[in-house]
Amino acid sequence: MREVAIIGIGQTTIDEHWDKSLRVLAGDAALAALSDAQREQVDGLFIGNMLSGPLNRQENLGAMIADWVGLRGAEAVKIEAACGSGGAALRAGLIAVSSGAMDSALVVGVEKMTDTPPAQTTAALATAADADWEAAQGLTFVAINALVMRRYLHEYGWKHTDFAPFSINAHANAVYNPHARLQDPISEADYNRARMVAEPINLLDASPIGDGSAALILVPAEDLRPNGHPVIKIVASASATDSIAVHDRHDPLWLSAAAESAKKAYAQAGIGPAEIDFFELHDAFSIMAALSLEASGFAERGQGPRLGLEGQVRPEGRVPIATRGGLKARGHPVGATGVYQIVEVVEQLRGVAGGSQVPGAKIGMAQNIGGSGATVITHILKAEA
Repeated sequence: MREVAIIGIGQTTIDEHWDKSLRVLAGDAALAALSDAQREQVDGLFIGNMLSGPLNRQENLGAMIADWVGLRGAEAVKIEAACGSGGAALRAGLIAVSSGAMDSALVVGVEKMTDTPPAQTTAALATAADADWEAAQGLTFVAINALVMRRYLHEYGWKHTDFAPFSINAHANAVYNPHARLQDPISEADYNRARMVAEPINLLDASPIGDGSAALILVPAEDLRPNGHPVIKIVASASATDSIAVHDRHDPLWLSAAAESAKKAYAQAGIGPAEIDFFELHDAFSIMAALSLEASGFAERGQGPRLGLEGQVRPEGRVPIATRGGLKARGHPVGATGVYQIVEVVEQLRGVAGGSQVPGAKIGMAQNIGGSGATVITHILKAEA
């Protein structure tokens, strides 16, 4: 298998883009990535998306977006893995290039979520849960995560306010991200007085949806042409699954798919958690930040909140997370989120993250989760000297 590098990135601001359709959003990010890479053509196009069918009444995104960005004729396909669609699309593109089947690939994550009524969008999101045993019983993803968080607080003795540092850190970092949806800092007082959504999850525990697109250009590392950017290689890519329904798991407070995909990724990269300079985790809800830190080896079981309380998750800390705002403040356009994470890892490794730059960052990890932990894709990137 060939080593693969990321030579171009592009993204749109996450917002309510009333004036831009799904194809225009995808095109904006894709063309930005091609321009950044100083390329005009690629062999293949991989689209990460979850909701284009139910919300936009549009499928066959591969052909549609290839045509829109001037790549008519190229192989193109949509990849769906719920909220992990972006990470899954990157993994598909990576396999195509590393295997030699393609010499270049464009990976695009795109989602258009705000043109439909909230109830319709919420119902569409629930299709990532178990249709029979969760969604049909009235459980939304906020409710599922609330049940998990309530059990976590009971099991390990934490208070709800102990999770505030995760949200505070995300918002503090998003101030320096011009593409983030929520660019305002928050305080612990703001967190504690936020209205309850599904107890114990309040508004500031949850990530906002939005419209957005992000894109990457992949090529073999041996085919790098000078473009003024540091060489960023993908040194690990791993995916794992768990039951789609939380109640079917051996332990609802352990993300086994995250643990397995992280374990595989560490083995591929030949490193451990201590060598990771920063971690772009899937903080759709603050409880998921704690669970991901634990499953990925950065904290002992039941001790995830301690990293936040000790300031270890900030850019200057031991395990920086959500360095560009994370899902919590950058926003969570579900099918695009995994690609946004990788774009942000590249920004950190290029040293262009501004006020939220992680000092001396050379190795970054991103973990994209589909559903409430059913599909987990982990990637590790490294900046070559």
